[in-house]
Amino acid sequence: MKAPQIVEALKQKFGTAVTSTREHLAEHTLVVKIDTVKQLLKYARDEMGFDYLIDVSSVDNFETEPRFEVVYELYGYGHNQHLRVKTTASEDESVPTVSDIWPTANWHEREVYDMMGITFDGHPDLRRILMWEGYPFFPLRKDFPLAGKPSDMPEVAFTGIAPLEGGPFVTSPGTCGTVDAEPRAKRFD
Repeated sequence: MKAPQIVEALKQKFGTAVTSTREHLAEHTLVVKIDTVKQLLKYARDEMGFDYLIDVSSVDNFETEPRFEVVYELYGYGHNQHLRVKTTASEDESVPTVSDIWPTANWHEREVYDMMGITFDGHPDLRRILMWEGYPFFPLRKDFPLAGKPSDMPEVAFTGIAPLEGGPFVTSPGTCGTVDAEPRAKRFD
């Protein structure tokens, strides 16, 4: 089956839960209601052959309601077709996790949570992945100022160097070379 037939089959199966479809430059997009998105994505994997979750991303439609879109990029190795599935969520609404359908969604959903503040209901480990725990803002939201936000926490000065203690990009200071100092180059045997 090609992408246009797959889109039609999903529209037939899920009816009014599919609120719209688009095709642009041979890329096919389904917009699905939030309460049905997980069911549709599981069906797309199990019955339509979309065995690879390429990405989960988000869009901030600031000053509109619902504010956020969550975008799933799917690919099927068996039929070489691409499909985009979108759903919308308001600021106080959780999106169901798909990490139990595609384990790789774990990291994608954590990044969306960390940068945009969208929560994923049922996620096994929803915590920040880039910003440090306790950071009170979401940097990819459109209302986040480029110059940063003032802080009431005197130990964290946003005008200076951000504290990286315990963060993912901490290197070991010293006289050793870059290869020995980089965390990704270290061996923990």
